[in-house]
Amino acid sequence: MSNAAAKVEALHFPHRHLLTVEGLGATEINFLLDLADSAADDNRQVGKRRDILRGRTLINLFFEASTRTQSSFEMAAKRLGGDVMNMNVSTSSVQKGETLIDTAITLNAMRPDIIVVRHHAAGAVELLAQKVDCSVVNAGDGSHQHPTQALLDALTIRRAKGRIAGLTVAICGDILHSRVARSNIILLNALGARVRIAAPSTLLPAAPERLGAEVYTDMWKALEGADVVMMLRLQRERMEGSYVPSSREYFHFFGLDHEKLARAKPDAIVMHPGPMNRGVEIASTVADHSSSVIREQVEMGVAVRMAVLEALARNLPKR
Repeated sequence: MSNAAAKVEALHFPHRHLLTVEGLGATEINFLLDLADSAADDNRQVGKRRDILRGRTLINLFFEASTRTQSSFEMAAKRLGGDVMNMNVSTSSVQKGETLIDTAITLNAMRPDIIVVRHHAAGAVELLAQKVDCSVVNAGDGSHQHPTQALLDALTIRRAKGRIAGLTVAICGDILHSRVARSNIILLNALGARVRIAAPSTLLPAAPERLGAEVYTDMWKALEGADVVMMLRLQRERMEGSYVPSSREYFHFFGLDHEKLARAKPDAIVMHPGPMNRGVEIASTVADHSSSVIREQVEMGVAVRMAVLEALARNLPKR
């Protein structure tokens, strides 16, 4: 075992669940990132399968569709040797009137080891976690939190830049409805980054300065000297009423093109959590440019979820 691997092995993640990045310290975050860094390297080898979750069962419980996140958790669990069950909520008893608590009680009776939950309501995942005996991972709850997305973004930045502390990260777009933005702001601040947010005033929450980031309504100014430009999807499914005049006007002022990107540092990297609306929040020429690490984010998603599942598995009772 290498010194780096021995260092990771000696550390511990003392949590039963991963519901939020709030409250995680830099040591705990870096523990997960180091574990994920090792998993990312292993995933590029031929022999990818390990036995950390052998004999363990993971349930993917997604009340919102998300092919990318669900398949990422499934692949992560299988590479660790676990058994995976994907629950299709659209054809389940939930559609027949079963409550979230009823669902939790039913699943708990099946004795899973880990449940990964995505839900459209903020706080729903935490409620479910209170009703089960296994570990729970929040795969996104409403506009609240998406902890593994923030971790994979941090890992992508760290591998591209070699560090996170001292970097200027500009998060641009639909801040109001974005759990990705909230989770990233908290996590990046904990790791010593300087975080900026940029959005039209209609897509900023009330008192946005409370988020812990510098607030801009001028994207050009927000990108000045940025090391990382993180674009967000315009989440029309969460919008009631009109938040932007038109997609064309939104792109003119807040879509990332090469002209705006030129305000950032020459070696700035471009990120997007996906799925992308090309021509709305990001130009195709930027999304496919050499400065883009969007594909790397997808790759790091599997590695980070492997790290989270491994960390939680260490705390599971030995049967």
